[in-house]
Amino acid sequence: MESRKLLDALHTAERLKDATRHCDTSCGRRESVAEHSWRMTLMAYLVSDEFPGIDLCKLLKMCLIHDLGEAFTGDIPAFQKTDANERREEKLLSDWVSSLPEPYAGEMAALYREMNARETTEAKIYKALDNLEAVIQHNEADISTWLPLEYDLQMTYGVDKAAFSPYLSALREMVRQDSIEKIKNEKK
Repeated sequence: MESRKLLDALHTAERLKDATRHCDTSCGRRESVAEHSWRMTLMAYLVSDEFPGIDLCKLLKMCLIHDLGEAFTGDIPAFQKTDANERREEKLLSDWVSSLPEPYAGEMAALYREMNARETTEAKIYKALDNLEAVIQHNEADISTWLPLEYDLQMTYGVDKAAFSPYLSALREMVRQDSIEKIKNEKK
């Protein structure tokens, strides 16, 4: 990639360092979108041995780029995001992706189509990890930061996305058990 285009793309992606998510870290500060994407990518690498035959490079790319649209819109929690929010983010992201030089514009557009269709194993893993990372982070945050609706979300969020995989389903159940324990300890 030509140097100026690279720097322009990196400047856009840098916004994700400042785009905070709804969740706090274990130290009590707001998590950034970039931090979420980084740990999700690490998760993909660490669970990849459970999915022999997948294209790990493709999966890692999906995890890295999955929230780039939030560089334009900021993070809107899943329980507040509307169809209009989704369409706006997709349009802004699509415009930006198409402005990138080839082969990146074509490859990223193809990855986003695959991610949205969620038919390939890589796309299913990416989406399950996206949801799993969020509930894991909530378990790591102080429970005083949870909204009332998050007590139920911690039990159900992402269960459907992990259902295609016995391994990810078991991991999701373990996270649910951690949530139950956290809630129980809050009441002590």
